[in-house]
Amino acid sequence: MSDIKALAREAAFAARKAAFAGGQGQAAEILADYLAGQGGRVLSGYMPMRTEIDPLPAMAAHQGTVGVPVIIGKGQPLRFREWSPGVKMVEGAFKALIPEEGAWVEPEVLIVPLLAFDARGYRLGYGGGFYDRTLEGLRAKGPVLAVGFAFAAQEVAEVPIDATDQRLNAVVTEKGVTVFA
Repeated sequence: MSDIKALAREAAFAARKAAFAGGQGQAAEILADYLAGQGGRVLSGYMPMRTEIDPLPAMAAHQGTVGVPVIIGKGQPLRFREWSPGVKMVEGAFKALIPEEGAWVEPEVLIVPLLAFDARGYRLGYGGGFYDRTLEGLRAKGPVLAVGFAFAAQEVAEVPIDATDQRLNAVVTEKGVTVFA
């Protein structure tokens, strides 16, 4: 399975890079509108890297607590540190920016970065399993909404999956929102 996923990741990186070059369109506004329906639930977003679609405008517009992921260690679920526009950021694991300090929060809604997604609601991530472990743990405690955020061009016919992969509840792209049953 790892070879299949590695090949899928290579193709997905190329598709995302091409989509990124074309601009993000109304994606952040569509995401903010969708998240507005979640009320003040604790939200986690992410600091965009390289060619990831940018959720920061939607995170800043959220009417409630917002956190960003912090990688604690290999094989560990993510933790989330409170974030707001203007907070001092430092480089964390994998060069991802994280708040230098702040409260730890537990999200009820997660904006999830991805390389590819399919019509079943599965996503292809970077291969560390961080979001899958995190979603599994959070969902064991209660309902959690996982929202993939991507370019429409990142949709593929079928993401290769294994038993540990967690489904998304929805995907938001510059073309709209897809909710998975």
